Amino acid sequence: MDERVLAERLITYDTSTLDGLRAAAGFVKGWLESRELEVKSYDHDGLPVVMVDVGARNSEAPPTVILHGHLDVVPAYAHQFEPRIEGDRLIGRGAYDMKGALAAMMCAVKDVADNPDVRVRFVCVPDEESDDVSSRSIDAIVGGGYSGHFAITGEPTDLHIGVQAKGVLAVRVAVHGRAAHGSTPWLGDNAILKAHDAFRRIETLPFSRESSDLFDRPSINLARIEGGDAFNKVPDRCTMDVDIRFLPTQDAGDILSQIRAIPDVEVLKCFTRAPAVVSRRNPYVRALRDGIGRSIEGEAMSVGRDGASDAIAFLNAGIPAVEFGPVGAGHHGPDEWVSISSLARYRRALTDFVQLLPAWLEREGPDAGPDLRAVEGGLA
Repeated sequence: MDERVLAERLITYDTSTLDGLRAAAGFVKGWLESRELEVKSYDHDGLPVVMVDVGARNSEAPPTVILHGHLDVVPAYAHQFEPRIEGDRLIGRGAYDMKGALAAMMCAVKDVADNPDVRVRFVCVPDEESDDVSSRSIDAIVGGGYSGHFAITGEPTDLHIGVQAKGVLAVRVAVHGRAAHGSTPWLGDNAILKAHDAFRRIETLPFSRESSDLFDRPSINLARIEGGDAFNKVPDRCTMDVDIRFLPTQDAGDILSQIRAIPDVEVLKCFTRAPAVVSRRNPYVRALRDGIGRSIEGEAMSVGRDGASDAIAFLNAGIPAVEFGPVGAGHHGPDEWVSISSLARYRRALTDFVQLLPAWLEREGPDAGPDLRAVEGGLA
């Protein structure tokens, strides 16, 4: 079973549901065990986590690389779990985010299983897409001592190295108005209309116009709005959830202060997740660049990722981490796809990286190679 066939099989599981997650995790576990790999299973709040360690076992402190992926997807229609192929595109829910990468990672783990010099740890989690951001399995696993020298999370990057990811500021705000009879709206102050105006104000606050070397701008999304309690009444209260992905150069507290300064807006609660940043000159990052160079044409470049990811769990624990995944588009959309040929290149890049790593680390120094070049203008 190659990475394409494996990815097709993974797509068939509706892993936006608990039953689908359990069935898919069972398949992943069985696939790895059938390759004579020793698999560990772990439950986090009733959700299945699959882990396996391969490679160097006798060395006291071998270079240790973590390959991290997630099985879960956002909800979709039933037909989106029926994979189809159009040319080089494998289409289906999760193809790009990130069952294609997960399939290639599983194959790469088998490819490097007998490497005597590098330890590779594979962890497959079930809740990267979860709304419950306060209880993520990878946070618990890493917090419990799961460690390594470098981590790669297989989020989609089009075979570039994601050295930065935006931070998350999720804000629930209340907007206050004045109630009146629905037949005389001019006597009231409609909180739903005011909430829409308040969101437009948020979109034009000073932080929204800032940029950095890898990002054109932050992103601001009106994710949910709730207001009104009767058909014949002018609503006097409305709440909305705003999803802000801020730049690594920005401060979440400053953004909150700007939002609080908007008239008639009350911040009810918020959640923040720090931006992910790793140096482009980190020796493992540069070794990965060389591994990629053997599998693709052109130069491996560093990019900034608009979405947040579990990479921050590793960074918070002092483990340098990047996002690195195959080519595709449309994640979370109706026509999500991943390039089949890029899955093979992705698999080779991971195996080449592991095979080359010991020699590369041995010669690492000022003359070890050029730094990564950033994609001009970012990817926002």
